Amino acid sequence: MLTRRHILAASILTPMAEAHAATGSFQSFVTGVKAEARKAGVSDATLERAFAGVAPNQKVLDRDRHQPEFTMTWARYKTLVVNEQRIANGREIFRRERALFRQVEDRFAVGPGVIAGIWGLESGFGVTTGDFHVVEALATLAWDGRRASFFRGELMAALKILERGDIAPARMMGSYAGAMGQPQFMPSSYLRFAVDFEGHGRRDIWTSRPDVLGSIANYLAKSGWRAGESWGQQVALPPGFDVASAGRDAMRPLSEWARQGVRPLEANWRGQADTPAAVVAPDGAEGEAFITYANFKAIRRYNPSDFYAIAVGIVGDRVTA
Repeated sequence: MLTRRHILAASILTPMAEAHAATGSFQSFVTGVKAEARKAGVSDATLERAFAGVAPNQKVLDRDRHQPEFTMTWARYKTLVVNEQRIANGREIFRRERALFRQVEDRFAVGPGVIAGIWGLESGFGVTTGDFHVVEALATLAWDGRRASFFRGELMAALKILERGDIAPARMMGSYAGAMGQPQFMPSSYLRFAVDFEGHGRRDIWTSRPDVLGSIANYLAKSGWRAGESWGQQVALPPGFDVASAGRDAMRPLSEWARQGVRPLEANWRGQADTPAAVVAPDGAEGEAFITYANFKAIRRYNPSDFYAIAVGIVGDRVTA
């Protein structure tokens, strides 16, 4: 059904979108997507349900085009995401779900800390998962032109998910860019990594905590996570330390950094003398610094940001302490 939201969205399009609308190109685009999806095995019934009432969504375009541009320091980012309320919420959920975390670790060899950290940052432990219909959001972005190929591929992945019956179109909710559920998987990541840990016949990353935690763990396990090893730890740098010689890719034996005067803030190192490690100082020599190990890069495969990976590690450590 064409809703008032869709009518309003269609009536206030940007100049580029107005040009598209004038030629009816969105419907032509949808027709082409449906033809491609049919060749990939998606049924007409699924396509009709998926695209019922779908129209260009102006809110999606606005979010995509007007993302804030500013320089965020690590100190500011940490204040925003590593807060006491998030930690308290995570500790309570971890206390209640400790047995589930243990079961997930037994299967995937990924510890609870990093899973809790990602879950907490991505959706506040399942509280904030996005209020956009994924098919409509992806169709809008794929049609509009910027990164069209990427979003068209994600749209096709979303249609394959619907064809498998894991979720109904009306319940396939996510961010304006199509990231879905509590782990905020893009549809292509869902197809690769989502698991039915609960054993109910579908992979439900929207409402099933077993599936959510299992899917995050599977993602990390397939991204090179090393069982029993840490992501990293905070350190103190010696006076005059050359941060230009550091960075996540400057891996050296932990003993070499210790020889240069780098010291852990906690009692002990989390690695051995020969453990490959890097020094990451996101705000430079005057800010906080961290020794990171191989698992740091596994977290970055989930989200390629040093800030994000450090915050995941800190939140996970504190939640599961």
